[in-house]
Amino acid sequence: MTNQETKPLSVGIILDGNRRWATERGLPTLEGHRKGAEKVKELMEWAHELALSTVYVYAFSTENWNRSPEEVAYLMDLFGEAFTGDLVEEVGKRNGRIVFIGDRSRLSAELVQKMEETERETGSGTGTTLAVCMSYGGRGEILHAANTLIKAGKEVQTEEEFARALWRSDLPDPDILIRTSGEKRLSGFLTWQSVYSELFFTDTMWPAFSKEEFLSILAEYNNRERRRGK
Repeated sequence: MTNQETKPLSVGIILDGNRRWATERGLPTLEGHRKGAEKVKELMEWAHELALSTVYVYAFSTENWNRSPEEVAYLMDLFGEAFTGDLVEEVGKRNGRIVFIGDRSRLSAELVQKMEETERETGSGTGTTLAVCMSYGGRGEILHAANTLIKAGKEVQTEEEFARALWRSDLPDPDILIRTSGEKRLSGFLTWQSVYSELFFTDTMWPAFSKEEFLSILAEYNNRERRRGK
């Protein structure tokens, strides 16, 4: 990256293509999910080296609940191991922290407890924040915020006031959103927060996503002019 002043502080990634990556290699689709979870560890190493403030990952959308019960059960177990187990040590030793965004009411009590423990364990970290979007949908987040404000009897006058009712209003909006696997849509990822994000779409499946490609995207970002409507 050539321009330090425009280095992105916050990056969001839609982790797409795990199943197709596995299918192309003649592997069980669940193996693709496992490989994808391992790639998140690498991603956080890159983020630490680049001193990024926040990395959002779209791990499980509200629509993903419609997948087969077997796949959903596997993913829940995998998330419990990856995002509240192995990854905690990796992020923690770099003074980072892990937070979770999404509708926790659909998750098991055991997984929610693990998530809360992870947030407490890493909560004092001042390095890169990993924000894991689980059971998440952008419209659902906005609806939840609106209902929260209505129940509190608050009349909102500004966007800033509304934003404070979102699930994690303490995190910055993403400067960059990346989607792997060739799909060119955001699928409800950070719908409120992404209005001025720079969008990047790559044909690379998430398990095959490399540090070189990540750096290439950041370099292209630094060459874009961000006018924000001006």
